[in-house]
Amino acid sequence: MLWQLTQMLWVGGLWLLHLGVLPALGLIGLAPLLIDELDGLLSALLVGFAAACVILQVLVLVRTEGLESLWRDIRGQLLLMALYGCSMYFVVHVWLPQALRWQLFSYLVLGFSGLVLVIQPAPGWSGRAREARP
Repeated sequence: MLWQLTQMLWVGGLWLLHLGVLPALGLIGLAPLLIDELDGLLSALLVGFAAACVILQVLVLVRTEGLESLWRDIRGQLLLMALYGCSMYFVVHVWLPQALRWQLFSYLVLGFSGLVLVIQPAPGWSGRAREARP
């Protein structure tokens, strides 16, 4: 359950910001420079939150499936890709603040790895209906 909750928070938050909140701010008539400033601040905060959630999901996966599941299981590989996206975002954000396309690319790597992770089963769940025990 912790896996699904953290996944919903960080993946849903990433996509909601860019598909819901920022376009809505543009529709209500906020100045474009203000929207850009909010985008930069909220994106950085959300990527930091996503990094914390991804680390929590890594811990859940390792506890449930073992350490080798990080590189052998698709969920582990996607979580490592998401951590890579978070770290690249912050490296570019701090050292190359004018490289907005690289920041967007890192954000999209994080977002799409999250979307693919959503369709994977949670660790410890086989996907079959649980049988009732008498």
